[in-house]
Amino acid sequence: MEASLVPLMLLPAMGCDGRLWAHQILDLADVAAPEFNDLSQDDTLEAMAARVLAEAPPRFAVAGVSLGGYVAMEMVRQAPDRVVRIALFGTRASMDVRSRTVGEQGMLATAPHADPSLSPIVSGPVQAMAERVGTAVFERQRRALLERPDISDAIGAIHVPTLVAVGDRDRICMPDDARALARRIAHAEFRILRNCGHLSPLERPGEVTMLLNDWLHDRRSVR
Repeated sequence: MEASLVPLMLLPAMGCDGRLWAHQILDLADVAAPEFNDLSQDDTLEAMAARVLAEAPPRFAVAGVSLGGYVAMEMVRQAPDRVVRIALFGTRASMDVRSRTVGEQGMLATAPHADPSLSPIVSGPVQAMAERVGTAVFERQRRALLERPDISDAIGAIHVPTLVAVGDRDRICMPDDARALARRIAHAEFRILRNCGHLSPLERPGEVTMLLNDWLHDRRSVR
């Protein structure tokens, strides 16, 4: 791997592990240095962000889904000069939290789909991830979201090339929720993934890879 490739930190959604980003870790290896970062050990967004920052290179790009998106923004707040670009999937600007049980979260993450044949493909890996992560971690992550601080400062700290994307079938982060986030970030690029729910890197891996590839090659300076 070339030393010049930008390190890419990949952060999971609640109740997910590295399987969520498996396609991108493989498919982006020629244009970046992707690395999955675990968010299972801490019970606040601040602590999760601090742990990832402690293990990250001096400068890096970061992409997160849902919980991972909030952690990514907190990383920018804590270390704005270290993050060179940020991608947020299924992440909301609102502080309102829709509380879910483990079962509800898994159900909403995989449904509804315009193409019914996709549901078994997605629900199997999602269930397997949930079993590997376990209910204790899920509850810890859920508590971190419920008790998260106001993210206005974190959003305001973003002055790097930014991608905000959401599935048109996402019932956890509605498209309008993600669009509202994109509007609060200067020069953010907003994209909707068609026939896609909450876990877009798993549900639409090829499209997510293409979006991330374009984002990684965005040479604009927006500071």
